[in-house]
Amino acid sequence: MADWRSFWDGEHAIYVSDRHKAVHYAAIADGILDHVRLAGLGPEATVLDYACGEALETPRVAAAVGRLVLCDGAPSVVAKLRERFGSLGHVAFALPEDLDAALPDGTADLIVVSSLIQYLSREDLVALIGRFRAKLKPSGRLVIADVIPPDAGMVPDVLSLLRNALRHGYLPAAVAGLVATAVSPYRKLRSELGLSTYAEADMLALFAGAGFQAARHEPNLGLTPHRMTFVARPA
Repeated sequence: MADWRSFWDGEHAIYVSDRHKAVHYAAIADGILDHVRLAGLGPEATVLDYACGEALETPRVAAAVGRLVLCDGAPSVVAKLRERFGSLGHVAFALPEDLDAALPDGTADLIVVSSLIQYLSREDLVALIGRFRAKLKPSGRLVIADVIPPDAGMVPDVLSLLRNALRHGYLPAAVAGLVATAVSPYRKLRSELGLSTYAEADMLALFAGAGFQAARHEPNLGLTPHRMTFVARPA
C-alpha cells in the first residue's frame, strides 16, 4: 500500500459496521442538502459531490437538484456507484481525471468536498481549489468540510466515533473497530504518510489565493464536530 488513493480503492474496514457506514452517509447527505438550501438552489441546480465515496444517500440528494455529479478517486468505488445508481438519469459518475467530460467549466452551482484534504499535499490542495474555481458558476459555492485543525490529534476522533456509536446503536462494533484499527493498514499508512492539517487562517489564505471569498461555517458537515467546514464564493 503506497498511497491513500490505493487504500480507498481496495478493501478496508474504515467503517466499524454497516450501521456506522449508513449513519455516516446519511449525515453527509444531510449536510449537502443543508448547503443546497443555504445557497438558495432549486431543482435546476448542478451539484458536484467530490470524493463522494459510496454516497449511499444519492437518491435523496439527487431528488433535490437538477443534476448531481459524483466524483471519486477510487475506480472500484466509481464502478459501484454506476452499478447502484446508474438508472438515475440526472446523476453522472466520474474519476477526477475524467471530470471535465462530466462537468464543464463554469457549470457548477455547488461543489461539496468532505473528508478529503487531509489526504492531499498542500500543493495538490492548491491545484484542486483552483480547479474548483474554474468549475463553478460566478454565483456558485464551494464547501470544503472535515478540515482537521493542527491541534486536533486522534482523541477527538475517537470520542466522536464513540458518541455517535452510542447514539446510533453500534457501540460494541465501535469499540472492536478501535482495537482493530490499531493494527490496520489505515493506521500504518497514516503513520507513514501522515494527515494534512490546516488552521482556519491557512484555509482562508488558500481560498483568497485562488480567487475566493471564504468564511468558516458552523457546524462541520458530517459526524466530527471538532473539525472545520468552509464556504467559499468566487470573488
